[in-house]
Amino acid sequence: MANLLYRLGRFSARRAWLVLVGWLVTLGLAGGAFLAFSGTLATSFSIPGTETTRVTDQIADELGGAAGANGTVVFQSEDGEAFTEPQQREITALLDSLTDLEGVNQVVDPFATEQQLEAQRTELEQGAAQLDAGRTQLEASRAELDAGQAQLDAGRAQLEAALAQAQQSGPAAAAQVQAQLDGLAPQQAQLDAGREQLESGEAELEANAAQLEDGQRLLDAAAGIRTVSEDGATAMGSVVFDDDQFSLPAEIKTAVVDALDAASIDGVTIDWDSTLAQSVDGLVGPGEIIGVVVALLVLIIMLRVLLPAFMPIIASIVGVGVGVVGSLALSGVVEMSSVTPALGAMVGLAVGIDYSLFILHRHRRQLLQGMEAHESIGLANGTAGNAVVFAGATVIVALLALNITGIGFLGVMGTVGAVCVLIAVLVAVTLTPALLGLLGLRLLPKRQRARVGHHSHAAVEPKPMRTGAAVVRVLVGAVALLVVAIPALDMRLGLPDGSTEAQDTTQYRAYAAIDEAFGAGQSGPIVVTASLDDPVAEDALVGAQADVADFLMGQEHVTAVAPAATSDDRGFLLFQVIPSDGPSSVDTEELVTGLRALSPVDVDGVGTVELGVAGQASANIDVSAKLADALPVYLAVVVGLSLLIMILVFRSLLVPLIATGGYVLSLVAAFGGMVAVYQWGWLAPVFGVEATGPLLSFAPIIIMGVLFGLAMDYQLFLVSGMREAYVHGLPARQAVTAGFRNGRAVVTAAAIIMVSVFGGFVFSHMAMIRPLGFGLAFGVLFDAFVVRMLIVPGLMHLFGRSAWYLPKWLDRILPDVDVEGAALERAHPVPR
Repeated sequence: MANLLYRLGRFSARRAWLVLVGWLVTLGLAGGAFLAFSGTLATSFSIPGTETTRVTDQIADELGGAAGANGTVVFQSEDGEAFTEPQQREITALLDSLTDLEGVNQVVDPFATEQQLEAQRTELEQGAAQLDAGRTQLEASRAELDAGQAQLDAGRAQLEAALAQAQQSGPAAAAQVQAQLDGLAPQQAQLDAGREQLESGEAELEANAAQLEDGQRLLDAAAGIRTVSEDGATAMGSVVFDDDQFSLPAEIKTAVVDALDAASIDGVTIDWDSTLAQSVDGLVGPGEIIGVVVALLVLIIMLRVLLPAFMPIIASIVGVGVGVVGSLALSGVVEMSSVTPALGAMVGLAVGIDYSLFILHRHRRQLLQGMEAHESIGLANGTAGNAVVFAGATVIVALLALNITGIGFLGVMGTVGAVCVLIAVLVAVTLTPALLGLLGLRLLPKRQRARVGHHSHAAVEPKPMRTGAAVVRVLVGAVALLVVAIPALDMRLGLPDGSTEAQDTTQYRAYAAIDEAFGAGQSGPIVVTASLDDPVAEDALVGAQADVADFLMGQEHVTAVAPAATSDDRGFLLFQVIPSDGPSSVDTEELVTGLRALSPVDVDGVGTVELGVAGQASANIDVSAKLADALPVYLAVVVGLSLLIMILVFRSLLVPLIATGGYVLSLVAAFGGMVAVYQWGWLAPVFGVEATGPLLSFAPIIIMGVLFGLAMDYQLFLVSGMREAYVHGLPARQAVTAGFRNGRAVVTAAAIIMVSVFGGFVFSHMAMIRPLGFGLAFGVLFDAFVVRMLIVPGLMHLFGRSAWYLPKWLDRILPDVDVEGAALERAHPVPR
């Protein structure tokens, strides 16, 4: 590999313009593919096999198809007063106009919905009044019947007494009285018919009263659901699409957003949620640009020359452009989340600058020692470039290993990130030598050009560090990282909602308006299904719905419940449940898990009911739980991979254990920092955290993979220098100092650049990318400056020669990868 890279470096340096044009053409082709084939980026996440997916499929089967994506549009009066009638008409007209757009199934007019709810309330009130009037009328009729019956009974009693007397007087008199007595029968029949009619009316009245009571119970349960605020100053409309969230084409969302953005209603502000907001906003913003500028300043300070400082930046931008834009070209055929290109850009930009810098630094040092430029470029590419290839391979493998989690969108993220790193490596070993060839000796400051080959650039005999200092380094470093890691014990995982977006975004303004006017739970309703053992009769449906609604209202953290749909056989009921808090809150999570734990449950008046929970909030909880379960498995894979790679590279047993232990320390410290800032709110204003909440559910597993690769990079560039010095004859402890001195400057610069680039994404407009940027910046900061600069040299010193121990049998079977390019350097010696 080293010899191949040596020849590739010399070729690139001699055919610099050919290589440069080749990469520019590749960038153009990637851009053309993006314009021609790119598709939708999803802003929500779904994992097959979760409870939410099962319930969603059941809903589709029972109700004849799944519902499309639903976007919320929030209208607010600027003066805080209730909407005027003209404003209401304009809002209604705007929403109605959206139905003319392709892909929009229907809209929900908040004012029409509120009128329907008010009409239902009025109808129930009128029904109650009619029932009261009916009862009064029936009571009057009963009193009249009772009076008639009493009068008839009195007449009958008199006639019966008269009949007894008449029978003593003779047959003629008795017959006359008997005829009068028989004449009462029609009157009794009439009274009996009236009584039957009265009882029938009472039964019907009671049946109507029961239905009215059931309807009132449903209306009471849904009382907390509103589309227009009580003060009339905020309204919440909806846009329902034909397609679901993942298959919804970007151009359909864009058309809706453009229509809303172009609308102007005097005295009314219009905002919309993240379902409608475009997913790639904030991919490149001020924070990211500042991060690159800081990286440029570090390069200028390190190299002390302006033009060469731009070279790693240019190389990394070309690599990121090809990787990210090329990956986006596949978004039309591969389901890809909105955070995927941002992750690729973040990782590709950081490693691209660093990898280019490693080769540049080696070439610069060789030039100072007097080596001819093209020869030096080839040797730097074969030595430092060889290490770059190996280091890049560790990052690629770690990212590709995300596919073993079985989580589709996470595997795509890892694959795209791995592609971006691969392209960064290819750019580093081809475009970097080409740019170095164009620069020639201009890579060096003028003062240094005059001293090329001077003895002052020769290596100095190193002195080993003191053993006491090594002990202090190890203890201080390890204790500091463990203290920082303490908050990680309280880590919660979730997905962001509108509250975590930047305050100047329409998503945040929509969330804040809903929270203030309707309650945070309206931003993340959940769907609850009730499967009945026996379907109910048509006239018993409202009662069954009311019984289930009462049961759901009796659960903790529930604000409102409303029936949403019913299957044709009336054995499957669907409800919308409004939690008391937002979709990412602890209360909502407890509500979802609590309802699932109750099923099946006996509901009074209905019987045994099997409950199911779905909806976006439920899906987010399921995704977070699935990712939390995948964390230990992935960590075990990464740690095992770390041990194997380090044994192969350093031909040692202790060095891999040191490297892996240091990685775990920096990882848990990064998690601790994330929890402290994003979950506990420490230093929140400094990092632009506007609302605390659970950590992004896939952030820990992504950080595991990326930080592993970067940690192995720094381990490789520092410890490979120690091994090179040891192999060349220096005592073990002196070799530690020699390798540390040779690598610390470039690793320090590389780490500062990494932290700057990742830190730039901390202030991204994308809520999901901010904690990723922070975690990676924090992890690299600790790994480079605490683990690799303090703990690793201290342990290597304390272990001495034992650090390089490898059993002979293992030494015989391991291939010699020669990451340092020692054989190549012997064939092409650097002038001393």
